[in-house]
Amino acid sequence: MTDRREWPLYEVFVRGKRGLNHVHVGSLHAADSTMALRNARDVYTRRNEGVSIWVVPAAAITASSPDEKDPLFGPSADKVYRHPTFYPIPDDVPHM
Repeated sequence: MTDRREWPLYEVFVRGKRGLNHVHVGSLHAADSTMALRNARDVYTRRNEGVSIWVVPAAAITASSPDEKDPLFGPSADKVYRHPTFYPIPDDVPHM
């Protein structure tokens, strides 16, 4: 068995009963993804809070930095046609 300090880090996302999106709830170390999923269930949904769990190896995540906000998101500001404000949304369309 490998030393726990060598186990990869997993990021845990849980979708709550009322929510539509998975939300990052924490991290844990595990030997593999199956163990990470089971441990995430035991640690982060003890009170039956979730309906779905994602575990993602932290090494597989690539993220932007808040410092990169302007150069990364700036080009989309001049494309107003991409914003849904130009389209009427019927009242019977849920979650909009």
